[in-house]
Amino acid sequence: MNQTGGARLLVLGLGNVLCGDDGAGVEAVRRLLLAYDPPDTVRVLDGGTLGLSLMGLFEPGDEVLLVDAIRAEAPYGTLVRLEADDVAPAMRERLSVHQVGVVDLLDALRLLDCLPARLTLLGLVPRTLELGLERSAEVEASLPHLVEAVAEEIRRAGHAMRARSIDEAPLQDRNGDCLARVVGL
Repeated sequence: MNQTGGARLLVLGLGNVLCGDDGAGVEAVRRLLLAYDPPDTVRVLDGGTLGLSLMGLFEPGDEVLLVDAIRAEAPYGTLVRLEADDVAPAMRERLSVHQVGVVDLLDALRLLDCLPARLTLLGLVPRTLELGLERSAEVEASLPHLVEAVAEEIRRAGHAMRARSIDEAPLQDRNGDCLARVVGL
């Protein structure tokens, strides 16, 4: 339960970091964990391209925030927020193969009557989904706004988000994965 007695929150960064802007969701949650210390009521995870393999992460009553690249009629790098019944159709407008898995995941959760208590999708409109580690200038410039939008969404759900100082930024996330520490010269 969060500080208001509500549900736990699962934040899943989705996408393929090897396909340009498609990895924006994964990068956003990585940066979120560098900038903030989420409470125990919030799980922030890299869901990558795992699709149906993510089913075990969903718990009854949880709220879920998906972070991903989102196709929309808007300029590249635009922040998009969708809720509830608008999420699945947006994921069906597939950008890459991983989104088929996310749609399958949502369909499976619906069939099992295990859909999250609240489902939100936050993301950026991608410019390029080509093979490569580089994100477009538009998406790269908008990533800090996406990170702050995710943090605000977590707060809006009733969970405290404490900003980290540069000295306490983690070298590892909660999964034990190494994180880069940005150090000014």
